[in-house]
Amino acid sequence: MKKWWKESVFYQIYPKSFKDSNQDGVGDLRGIISKLDYLEDLGIDVIWISPFFESPMVDNGYDISNYYKVDPIFGNNADLEELIAEAKKRKIKLIFDLVVNHCSDQHEWFQKAITDPNSEERDYFVIKKKEEITNWRAIFGGNSWTPLPGSEEDYYFHVFAKEQPDLNWENPKLRKKIYEMINYWLDKGVAGFRVDAISYLKKNQEFPNFEPDGLDGLAHVDKGSINQPGINAFLSELRKETFDKYDCVTVGEAFGVPFEDLGIYVGDQGCFSMIFEFSYDHPSVPKGGDWHEYQAWTVDEWKQQIFEAQAQIAKIGWSPSHIENHDSPRALNKFIEKVDQGYGSATMLATLYFYLRSSPFIYQGQEIGMTNVDYESIDVFDDLSTHDHFQRALAYGHEEAKAFELISPRSRDNARSPMQWNNEQYAGFSTVEPWLPVKKDYPEINVAKELKTENSILNFYKKMIRLRKETMYQETLVYGEFKPLFETISNLVAYERVTDNQKIWVLNNFQNVPLEVELTKNYEVLLSNFEVFETQGLFKLQPYQSLVLKINDK
Repeated sequence: MKKWWKESVFYQIYPKSFKDSNQDGVGDLRGIISKLDYLEDLGIDVIWISPFFESPMVDNGYDISNYYKVDPIFGNNADLEELIAEAKKRKIKLIFDLVVNHCSDQHEWFQKAITDPNSEERDYFVIKKKEEITNWRAIFGGNSWTPLPGSEEDYYFHVFAKEQPDLNWENPKLRKKIYEMINYWLDKGVAGFRVDAISYLKKNQEFPNFEPDGLDGLAHVDKGSINQPGINAFLSELRKETFDKYDCVTVGEAFGVPFEDLGIYVGDQGCFSMIFEFSYDHPSVPKGGDWHEYQAWTVDEWKQQIFEAQAQIAKIGWSPSHIENHDSPRALNKFIEKVDQGYGSATMLATLYFYLRSSPFIYQGQEIGMTNVDYESIDVFDDLSTHDHFQRALAYGHEEAKAFELISPRSRDNARSPMQWNNEQYAGFSTVEPWLPVKKDYPEINVAKELKTENSILNFYKKMIRLRKETMYQETLVYGEFKPLFETISNLVAYERVTDNQKIWVLNNFQNVPLEVELTKNYEVLLSNFEVFETQGLFKLQPYQSLVLKINDK
């Protein structure tokens, strides 16, 4: 079924790091407004903005204390109204980050739960007696149960930081409050939501202890709180009471969802328009998720993970495609050796993911080839998870220097350094020192320079977006069937998008040496990041070359 959001190109903004308009070192909503023309020129249809509501910023806005009010560091509600209106003038839609697995411990609900044990809000949270708590380890470290302020007997549950108490979705009154908030913003003209940590809504209500899996004697919280039986009831009600009433798009962040459970989340009976698929997001991270551990991977193994995900999702519904986001290191660092990072590898990665059967998401700075930060001390990093994993690495016996070497490439702050707009001080992000240091390569890697450079990563992204939107190719590149190609050729990631009337091939040489591919069919080159060399049906792909070809069988 055709949908506007399937044909759209999405762009994620991390507001603290996008553009500072009032020169306080922190990005804000008016900064986003000032760059709408840039995003329109790039070809963006939908902007996803990470949280900007009132928050103590323990987890950079993912700990919301007021779902209805913009945090003063980002501006005010009038700025938000103007942003919605100005984006609409440019035919750009906005989606917000919906964080409803948990809130901030400063939210009035939690404050009332603390001060009045008999309040309605007390049951908005998961609270147990000391003897009932479990040995679950929170995602940001430590036990997932913390004593209620002022109490030695009552403990509250949190999947993430102790400042992020989980909301009790078993409580229908709490759920109603959440639905009211969601509908309020949809009525305001918001086009939908990226829904944070949605697979954690349902907890194992028996709250059992598990076999410890770490030196701390705790077991990962996921074992009792992710994708638990019964979550479909919550999701079905959420969809019925909110999303079904609007022509909106919803994108679930659903970690830990096996392919056989996809139907709970997407498709005709699922809650969301699409869900992020993370099976091939970071191939060097082992299944346990400890950042100080690395696992070997190959391009051929990785491409099979992509092909499997495409096949499984196609049976049920739709997914976004991405290679970067605010919770992950930069793509060039995840997938490419440092010596090979640059125009070729960046545009190859872009082509590879952009034409999958999906809605492509671009993360700010990805389109200019930004790479991981070059910070020299753990103290410079702001991210909670980075500090937790650093401590875990120390606990496993690594010296501080080695722990830092292992952890820093995995930090979420790698994607959160300020956007590099030009070669002026602080990269044009601000005129004062930003909340996170700007990466030192900004004089060479920035928007202004790439706009002026014909063969730049940024201008290649523009070409990719234009091709996906071209009328004569859109049906195939958006809705066409996905089929792997040349699977036995090592380090070639190739696939076909096909309809009854058209075939388009996407070939990506994922290595730093040339590769020959035989093609006996007639073709037309639609896009390439390098000059095309072909002799009598034999393509010689340059290192990291990508080709998008229209195949003419007749």
